Parts: sequence; structure tokens; C-alpha cells
Amino acid sequence: MAQKNKAGTKKQGKRLNVWLILALILLYGLVQAGIMTGIIGGFYENVLMNIGIYIILTVSLHLIIGITGQFSIGHAGFLAIGAYVSAIVTMKLDGPFYLAVIAAGLAAILAGILVGLPTLRLKGDYLAIATLGFGEIVRIVLLNIPYVGGASGMRVSHMTNWTILFVAVVATVWVIYNLTTSAHGRALLAIREDEVAAESMGVHLTYYKVLAFAIGAFFAGIAGALYAHNFYQINPGNFGFLKSFEILVFVVLGGLGSLSGAVLSATFLSIVNTLLQSFPDIRMILYSLVLILVMLYRPQGLMGNKEITDLWPFTRRAREVGER
Repeated sequence: MAQKNKAGTKKQGKRLNVWLILALILLYGLVQAGIMTGIIGGFYENVLMNIGIYIILTVSLHLIIGITGQFSIGHAGFLAIGAYVSAIVTMKLDGPFYLAVIAAGLAAILAGILVGLPTLRLKGDYLAIATLGFGEIVRIVLLNIPYVGGASGMRVSHMTNWTILFVAVVATVWVIYNLTTSAHGRALLAIREDEVAAESMGVHLTYYKVLAFAIGAFFAGIAGALYAHNFYQINPGNFGFLKSFEILVFVVLGGLGSLSGAVLSATFLSIVNTLLQSFPDIRMILYSLVLILVMLYRPQGLMGNKEITDLWPFTRRAREVGER
């Protein structure tokens, strides 16, 4: 009987994966067709690019804060490293875009390891201050390097397109999801819940904290490469501490510990921000008001600590069958 229940659960899981793959293919095809036929114009295509880049950033920070419980507010530093390294590869060294994206991710992951090793021994507010300092150090250093334009920034060719962005978003969500549902993910969750108990059960705290930090930094670097090659111009002012706080808001709004919530909040707030551009004088006031209302009436975030699949009836049935 137990084997039959397990087989039924696996069958339901495979069916869910098939439907998800079909939905992703349909989404990609519809958007690509809309761009090629001109139905989706330049403005709306740029909105899609913004949404995709913020999804990558939010999901990557979700791994650090929502899963591992490390309060980091220096994510803009990794975004800046990815953006500038990729711009150097394409604009200064005439390298291909795919190489620039890889270099951006590797540079960010190296920075994540170098910063993570000394700072992740800290906790709470102390860790937040340390990561905030890292982000500001990156910005000030870039501000004073003439090779990358200093305060004037760099002009960057437009190379990011819908196909590249779609693949990057899907890959980011897929990697983070598989990591969090693996044995390593359970170790990260144990650290979030109780570091002392996790360490007593044999979880290597420093290793797993740095692992989460490095993977989150890697995808932030990828987002930086896509960001730089979508907006033509980058300068250190684009990567201040307010950018880190903005990404943090996306994670908290989605619900700490919810990957689906991270994706939904990044999409929702990117659209809200775009719609409010028609009101430049009061845009930030209205944007802040939206956040306040959401926090008042949904303080646990859009998804809390649940995933969107938890709301699907056949998924709940599969879980109930597996638990019997």
C-alpha cells in the first residue's frame, strides 16, 4: 500500500512538471510572437525586462534571507559588480555577451565568498551593517576608477533580449528551488530556525552560510549583466543602498521563505512602479502607500511561507496520499 501511495505521489509530481513546462513554453512563445509582430512595443518589452531582472534579484536574495535567515542588505554591491564586469568584457575587451554574463556571475560569486567568510560569523543587525558597508564600498570604489568612467559611468550596448532574460529567470528559479528542496536546503532552513540546534546536529554553519551567500551573489551578478546591457548606461549612482533596500522590500513583501512569493512580489511591484511613472511628483509617495497598505492587511507577505503549488487541489491530494 505504501509503495502504491509513493507511486501515486511521483505520478502527480511528474504531471505537475509537465504542466509547468508546457506553461513556460506557452509563455515564452506568446511573448516572443508579440515582440516579433510589434504587438508588444518597446515600452512594454522594457517593462518585461525590468520584471525579469527583479525576479532574479529577489529570488537570489530570498535564498540568503528567506531560506538561510541571514539579514543582508548589500545585494546592490553584487549587482554592481556583475554590471561593471560584464560591461568591461563587452565594451573594453570586445568579448561576446555570453562570456560577459559568465564573467559577471563568477566575479560576483568570488566577491560573495570573500565577503561571506569574515562577515557571516556575525548575526542580525551586525551582519546587516557589515553587508551594507560592503555595498557602499563597491559603489565608492567604482566612483573613483576612471577606467570605468567614474561618476559619469559607462555606455553599454543593448544586448539583453527576451530569450536570454527568459532563460536566465527560469534557470535562477529552477536552481534555487532544487537547492532549497535538497538536503543542503534543509541544512539552510535548520540554520534559519536555530543555529545552535543546527550545529549540534552536525550542520557546518560557516560552510552553508557562505554557500547561500555565494549562490545568491552569483545570480545577482547575472542580473547585473542583464541590467547593464538593457539600459545602455550604468553609473555608480544606480547601485546605492536604496537599491539594496528595494530588493529587500520585494523579498519581505513576497513572504519570507516563499519562492513563489518572491516571484509574485517582484512582478507586482515592478508593474506598480511602472504604472506610477505617470505621476513623477508623487510616485514615491504612492509607491510607499501601496507597501504600507499591503503590510497592514497582509503582514506575512503575499504568500507567507507557502508556495503557490500548495494552493492547487491535486497537489494537496498528492501530499496527503504520500503522508498516509
